[in-house]
This record gives sequence, structure tokens and C-alpha cells, in this order.
Amino acid sequence: MGKKKQIELVNDFDFGNIEIPELDPAIFDIMPSGHDDDEQTRYTKPKVYEAKPQYILYENADRLARELTVNKGERADVFVSGSFIFGDFIEAYIVQRNAKVKRMTITTLSLSQENVDSLHNLLAGGFVDELNLIVSAWFYAYQRDGVKYIYEKLDIDNKFQLAIASIHSKIITFETLGGRKIIIHGSANLKSNNCVEQFTIEENAELYDFYNEYLLKIVDKYKTIKHKNPIRNKELWDIMTRKKFND
Repeated sequence: MGKKKQIELVNDFDFGNIEIPELDPAIFDIMPSGHDDDEQTRYTKPKVYEAKPQYILYENADRLARELTVNKGERADVFVSGSFIFGDFIEAYIVQRNAKVKRMTITTLSLSQENVDSLHNLLAGGFVDELNLIVSAWFYAYQRDGVKYIYEKLDIDNKFQLAIASIHSKIITFETLGGRKIIIHGSANLKSNNCVEQFTIEENAELYDFYNEYLLKIVDKYKTIKHKNPIRNKELWDIMTRKKFND
């Protein structure tokens, strides 16, 4: 298996201030399977079908975690139902293997209270020694109850750090006590959102180190246990590239 080259771009890349417009929920009709839309128009509404309840169950994530095996140097690419709860998969993957994780770093746009409870289980159960969580500035601004819940459930024995950044990445890295370095990255946030998602999971020390170098810079400088100033836009890119390109 050949090594992959990692290409770093040196330019005026900007994460950008993207304002989210208010959506009219009426444009997303919930239609049961088999519904016939007789309306003849040039433009049609997207059809969002009802999710079957059994796909929301934890056992679905548990089954995938049990069946999915990624050995050293291997990767797996996965499509999952929009009702699949990605955060449950993370807990199940580690618990199923009785893995001891030295450090886990997660970056996500948003997460639910159930996701926080799942991460709490990993910390309180001794499966994870150190947890870093990077969430978006949007989540911090509009989900303050969720932020409060994160502090309440995860700030345990100085094992946890929360950073706030204007970032849209969905990446999880963790290193086990046995030295395995796992990366999971893709389109999925930790919670379900009724959209088909994809993710890649691989055991790759080189890629793990590449991601971790920049994610830990964000955690170190913008940790909210000490202060709550979110990092935004070009400043974020400058922090991530300073050591590599400017030292």
C-alpha cells in the first residue's frame, strides 16, 4: 500500500464568514415512501422520506462497530443512513474492543446531549484518559444550553478541554495505549440529521500526526476552560500554518 502525499497550500485561504439563512421548513415536505406527487412544475421540492425507527437504535451503531475491522495500515469507507447516530458508533467501537485511549480529539460542527452522554461514558468508564473537543463558533453562539451541558458532563478530573473555532471539519483522532493511531473523518457530525452521510476510518500514524499537529494548536490556544474567545476566519488558518511555514 503506497504512502499518500499530503499537500499543504500556502495562500490567503480564509475560512470565511458564512451566514446561514433562515429556512422555510415548508420547502422540505416529509413524504412517506410511495407518495405520488401529481403537481406538474419545472421545479420540484426535495423529498425527505420518513426514517424507519429501527435505524435510530443504538444497536445499529453497535453492530457496525462490531463488524467493522480496520487493521494496521488499512482503511474503510462507509455510507450510513441519515438516522445513524455517529457518536454512538465512536463509543461502541472503543468499548467493543475494550480499548484504552490515551488521547482523543474531536472536531465537529455540532452535537447533541446524547452525544455528550456517550463521551461522558468513555471518560467516566476509564476508556479515555484525555478528551479534546472542538466545536463551531455557531454552536457556541446558538446552543448555549448545549455548551453548559458539555461543561457539566465532561469536565472531569482535568481530563477534558473544549475549544471554540469557526471550523466545519468533522474529524476524530485517537491513540490507544498499544500505540494504534486511528483517524475518522467524513461528512457526519456526531448526531443524526436525516441525511445520508459518509466517513472513512483508518489506522495511519502519518495521517494521524498530520491532523493532530494542527488540531492541538487550536485546542491549546483557544481552550475555553481558561477563556471563551472563539477563533475565526483567517486568524485560524494563520495559527494552523504558523509553525510549518513561518518559523
